[in-house]
Amino acid sequence: MIVCVAVVGHQNNPLYIQSFTEADDALKLHHIVHCSLDVVDERVNNPKKSGPTLNETFLGMLYPTENYKVYGYLTNTKVKFILVTTDLDVRDADVRNFFRKFHAAYVDAVSNPFHVPGKKITSRVFADRVSNIVQSFGFSPTG
Repeated sequence: MIVCVAVVGHQNNPLYIQSFTEADDALKLHHIVHCSLDVVDERVNNPKKSGPTLNETFLGMLYPTENYKVYGYLTNTKVKFILVTTDLDVRDADVRNFFRKFHAAYVDAVSNPFHVPGKKITSRVFADRVSNIVQSFGFSPTG
């Protein structure tokens, strides 16, 4: 089950975070997203040690915790997408497909002439699209 998705700017500022669990977990999920930024920076700055090449946008599983697995995606403009899931057996192809659709929704949201680059994404259309993407992967958002 997807429990959280996040968009983080190139200066590690949160642009969008949506959790699909109870409100009690929101702070914990924000912390997990924040901690994953160190792993993203490590993979980008040390491509030889981390597996995927620098031109690869999908970063794979960043790290597992006791209850969650965290996946990352890096755009060409250094915007980071983070996915937190409770599923232990997720295929990389499914996660790549999720990130492709999420990236397309992000591009549409920031292409809006009323969106200020570098500011939080407040578009209700973007939030609805993200919820639909999560639902299309067989998970029903509850938050």
